[in-house]
Amino acid sequence: MEVLRRSSVFAAEVMEVFDRSPTDKELVSQAKALCRDYINSRLIRAGVSWSKPEYNAPVPGGKLAEVSTILLRLGDELEYIRPNVYRNIARQLNISLHSETVVTDAFLAVAAQIFTAGITWGKVVSLYAVAAGLAVDCVRHAQPAMVHTIVDCLGEFVRKTLVTWLKRRGGWADITKCVVNTDPSLRSHWLVAAVCSFGHFLKAIFFVLLPER
Repeated sequence: MEVLRRSSVFAAEVMEVFDRSPTDKELVSQAKALCRDYINSRLIRAGVSWSKPEYNAPVPGGKLAEVSTILLRLGDELEYIRPNVYRNIARQLNISLHSETVVTDAFLAVAAQIFTAGITWGKVVSLYAVAAGLAVDCVRHAQPAMVHTIVDCLGEFVRKTLVTWLKRRGGWADITKCVVNTDPSLRSHWLVAAVCSFGHFLKAIFFVLLPER
């Protein structure tokens, strides 16, 4: 009963965050929870064995769970448009997955390039798709500890680059507007733009990382 009570209190606290302006720390914490959920979904889809219990647990209920569902749905669309773009990320970047520094630098380089021309929800979805694709590569290459590194890396990027933008929109719940009363063809348009941008700068990042390998 005590466990259930604590779970209920935690869920209430999470919902309270969505009823007021979230703090920077809360936005980053939510970003990482969403990332864990996204990665876990992609690991399951890829049929990759994964035994970390904290990654198997869904995000807390309420608004954050709704945000996670929508993020995954938009990610599905993004990856459906260009199925090869968000797979084999490590191979496309030609990086080793045995070095935490290399993985971190590569992910942050990709993240920075995604948002060079501004921030949109399409690009945010793209960021999560990259994180999940890279995480799948890491687990497949017997580097599961790198998943934690990727989640932390995304959280740090959100803190430095996306928090102000998120706060102006009232937090992560704003992404729900992307699928409410929206023409699917228009939604596909901004998703295609995100994919095209990612495809173009993957080559650029390859050359940036080349001297580091």
